[in-house]
Amino acid sequence: MPVNASLTFLGAARQVTGSCYLLKMNQQQFLLDCGMVQGADQVREWHKFRFPFKPKDIDAVILSHAHIDHSGLLPLLVAKGFGGKIYCTPGTAELLPVLLKDSVNLYLKDLEWQNRKAARAGKKIYEPVMSLQDAERVSDLVQVLGYHKRAFPLQGVELEFADAGHILGSAIVQLWLKGKQAMKKLVFSGDLGNPATVLLPAPTEVDQADIVLMESTYGNRNHQPLDNTIEEFATALEQAYNDGGNVFIPAFALGRSQEILYYLALLHRQGRLKQRLVFLDSPMAISITRIYSEYLHRLEQADLDKIGYKKGMTLEQLLPMLKVSETVEDSTAINRVTHGAIIIAGSGMCNGGRIVHHLKHNLWKNTNHLIFVGFQARGTLGRRLVDGEKRVKIFGQDTVVKAKLHTIGGFSAHAGQTELVRWATAIGGAPEFYLVHGEPEAQQVLQEVLAEAGIQAQIPEQGQQILF
Repeated sequence: MPVNASLTFLGAARQVTGSCYLLKMNQQQFLLDCGMVQGADQVREWHKFRFPFKPKDIDAVILSHAHIDHSGLLPLLVAKGFGGKIYCTPGTAELLPVLLKDSVNLYLKDLEWQNRKAARAGKKIYEPVMSLQDAERVSDLVQVLGYHKRAFPLQGVELEFADAGHILGSAIVQLWLKGKQAMKKLVFSGDLGNPATVLLPAPTEVDQADIVLMESTYGNRNHQPLDNTIEEFATALEQAYNDGGNVFIPAFALGRSQEILYYLALLHRQGRLKQRLVFLDSPMAISITRIYSEYLHRLEQADLDKIGYKKGMTLEQLLPMLKVSETVEDSTAINRVTHGAIIIAGSGMCNGGRIVHHLKHNLWKNTNHLIFVGFQARGTLGRRLVDGEKRVKIFGQDTVVKAKLHTIGGFSAHAGQTELVRWATAIGGAPEFYLVHGEPEAQQVLQEVLAEAGIQAQIPEQGQQILF
């Protein structure tokens, strides 16, 4: 029997970013995630963006985790009239204000710069579509729900989070949708973690479902074994040291930066880290790392033992060459260090942030090394570099690429193909599967592999609606 509900794929359909799904049931409307599409001119995208619904009519948002491609539209949603509750885990609730404030700040600064440029040219200037106050109001609407606790966000809707093992606070969303005569269980994987990733557990297995929305970022490939990845990373660092240059690591402030610091601490403990300076050059990554530090004692003990962690120890004790660059002046001063340093800076796809300034000053030097440790979406500077472009524009200026590039995929916090299939096949109840959060080629490969395992998965289009 149907429960008279519908789900519309508003984002992350046949693309990786922009997670957003609209559920309607019992004259109620709520969202699974409310994320930004990454990789484009964000000011232009913000100003032309229109929600395909009235934000004031949305009764609740259920958030899988804090990454901006899952949460970044929340300030705009609030600015346009949303006033319902936002359900998320405690870890997400702590991280969310840091990410949203940073995101809105970047937008406002970019808008100010573009308006100055437009004013000089006699062109139209634009009022901001949202403010820092809107980002702060998001936190006021947050309703915290721990893993494996039950909540009833709306009439006929029961919610439970399970650990997705992706980043701190990441969740698999489980929803029981109860109609007058039937009940359906809908599961949204969020971003499933890589079981080999340090500090976090493997994604929780789900026992039963009727409908599953499953991410497919790495649906067409597996990650290499973690030991191989660490060796590849160590080799790249040693080569950079021997070449007499610096290492630049574009890394997302949330999750990846903390993992890279862990691996650097591991290499330091093993006596294999030759660089004597490690700069964490991102105010947001610094804030998030401090939150992670507060949670260290709750994370995977076996991983902490490998870096010699004892309760109460600070990250600076585990990695004594670490320097944090909080201010613009701190970041600029890094340019005076010509060799023997590792610089971790955002954004992870090189489509903004301090890493772009570092690339402008260092990409053309053949002694430097650039290490990519995460997925690079189409349309980003990072993707163009990974694809082998030898000349790129940075701040409108042609820049030749002479630095040595390394792409190390094994650090990914996303499950690889084998882990995705294992997670999917463990779900009982013969659910309908819909593949989201993936580029088309990755989704098509995963669809074929799942078919071989007995699962007929669909790849929804943007805007497609399903009824159940």
